[in-house]
Amino acid sequence: MNARRRAAAVLAAFSLAAMACGGSLDAGRDRSHGLLPVDERNPVIIDNDWWKDNWLGEYAMLLANNGGPPLAGIIISNTAYWPDVSANASGWTNLVTAARSSGLENIPDVTVSVGAALARPADGRIDSTTPNRSAGARLIVDVSRQLSLPWRPVVVLGGAPLTNLADAYLIDHSVVDRVVVVAALGEYAAPKGTMNGPNGDLDPWADWIVAQRFRYVQVSAYYGQTGDVTAAQVPDLPHNALGTWMADKLPDLFTIPNASDQIALLSVGLPAFAVAVQRASPDTSVPFDPMQGPPLVPDPNGNAWIVTQIAAPLAAARLWQVLLDPHTFGS
Repeated sequence: MNARRRAAAVLAAFSLAAMACGGSLDAGRDRSHGLLPVDERNPVIIDNDWWKDNWLGEYAMLLANNGGPPLAGIIISNTAYWPDVSANASGWTNLVTAARSSGLENIPDVTVSVGAALARPADGRIDSTTPNRSAGARLIVDVSRQLSLPWRPVVVLGGAPLTNLADAYLIDHSVVDRVVVVAALGEYAAPKGTMNGPNGDLDPWADWIVAQRFRYVQVSAYYGQTGDVTAAQVPDLPHNALGTWMADKLPDLFTIPNASDQIALLSVGLPAFAVAVQRASPDTSVPFDPMQGPPLVPDPNGNAWIVTQIAAPLAAARLWQVLLDPHTFGS
């Protein structure tokens, strides 16, 4: 079975499953197309650091041109994992250039954002925290003011510490009414989630702020992304700058499952990708832990959702469907 037919078969199977779960317009009420409060109609902002370890940027730009979430911003920061912000920004800028020159549209410029992990104030009160007022935080505030609708908030896709998001709250408390956070972060061990590595260990006080103040989706189900594009499939990549970029990047892709930051985007952009979700709230009764954020404990009415199981085959299937569709690139 060739790549196009294999992708179509997998997508058809999961589309039937999604239809069985509902997710359509019902009596005039705009329902989400999956298990989360946001879907492929919500504009998204990427908040990330390094560019070589996963396919987040490529998925986001391709889906933005073929039925997926509109891409409204790209924030690139320095982190303890990837401290060279110039190298981080340069890589993402080169990806943007390759995407645009291949015919992909509505790809925003990279916003470089530098800000240290937030410090917990002596009184332990969130609103006493000193903000960074970083460029990334300001972008989240500004874009959400421009694009958010009451029924269609902006989604910030976290593949880095939650520093910029917490900083945005400290700048403008009302941002929580306009933004939903969807982060590739932490772990899940029934019945609760932990806001630790990956990403959650880098700014625990930001975790604490975001978990309490925002509508927060934590995707803690990872997959082996090396199957999304294999060496044998390189000749099938589009014969354009983006195809060349992806082929060149392939040998450097991380093989560890929890590097797959694109799970945040896929949980939003592909309605059937998030298979199981645990509703939760942060447990604020525990002492502050300087190594991780608060535990996320079951709560049917909580402000958090933990994605605990994903339909991993859907990732590659959708990727190849988009890559092989000439309309993706404006043809």
